[in-house]
Amino acid sequence: MAQKINPLGFRLGTTQRHHSIWFAQPKNYSANLQEDEKIRNYIKNYVKKYMKISLVVEEITCIEIQKGIDVMKIKIYTAFFKLVNKKPTREMKSEIKEFQRNLEKKFYCVTRKLTLTITKIAQPYRNPKILAAFISDQLKKRVSFRKAMKKAIELSEKANTKGIRVQIAGRLDGKEIARVESIQEGRLPLQTIRAKIDYFSYPVQTTYGVLGIKIWIFLDEE
Repeated sequence: MAQKINPLGFRLGTTQRHHSIWFAQPKNYSANLQEDEKIRNYIKNYVKKYMKISLVVEEITCIEIQKGIDVMKIKIYTAFFKLVNKKPTREMKSEIKEFQRNLEKKFYCVTRKLTLTITKIAQPYRNPKILAAFISDQLKKRVSFRKAMKKAIELSEKANTKGIRVQIAGRLDGKEIARVESIQEGRLPLQTIRAKIDYFSYPVQTTYGVLGIKIWIFLDEE
């Protein structure tokens, strides 16, 4: 059998970096790791429940957490965010301030300063999570899975990627027997560490059951 490994974990320290950046003693490592997970879940749940005007959970591509002795920096990278525009409204600004205050209260940031920044990524369709969310939305609308896959590849190619592979598994088109379908365009050198490859796995609930979407994108090579 072939040996499988996560494309992101395989490249940590070369073309990929950690989303949690901090140092801790072995006895405190577990507590810090659990805190990071709670922060990310809290942000996603808060955005889904309260921030309906300006941000959507599927638009968040990455949540980066940096911890120091007296400061904690949280960076939210998003694809289509209105607050990043040149002239955000007063309502949007107050929404962000309220969001930061709730984070400080929830995670007891009395002894350390918390800073929250939201950054818009330049080319959203170079990110596999955005493409997976697009395909998920199309499948929920009962669009043909082949049509959704080809459209996602087309959007990726317009964003100047060097290669992409889209795979969907499950009861496609409501068939009784589950199967796996995939489409690839361009190069995808998964065996080389120097290749900058982004990857995302995304489950989607449809009327026929759960479908699994996997996307690999080859961005560049060092």
